[in-house]
Amino acid sequence: MSNERYERGMRMLGAVDGPAGLAVVEGLAKSFPDFARYLLEFPFGDIYAREGLGLRERELATVAALCALGHALPQLRVHVHAALHVGCKPGEIVEVVMQMAVYAGFPAALNGLSVVREVFAESGIALPLA
Repeated sequence: MSNERYERGMRMLGAVDGPAGLAVVEGLAKSFPDFARYLLEFPFGDIYAREGLGLRERELATVAALCALGHALPQLRVHVHAALHVGCKPGEIVEVVMQMAVYAGFPAALNGLSVVREVFAESGIALPLA
């Protein structure tokens, strides 16, 4: 099995999430090594590494999708942190989550804004935004 996808996935995950993301995968690998490898190879080694969108745009799309799903709040939390890490502005993140009220419903947007509030508090970002 080629390690190229795995190594590219590690680099992309590091670029997106920093040390926190790598720590999550390392923890997952202790119990589910095959799944941890899949997580690095496909989403990060193949999809995130594609040209056409930058990491900012990919993270805004990911935040929107996870918010719309409505049942992936732990992953939404990780990706709100990642969006900040790759340079998304707090106002952009709030607007993307608010947009989900139109397409995913108010409950999804409310749950998403709750996650945003928690992550912003942890990151020292005061609400309401100026």
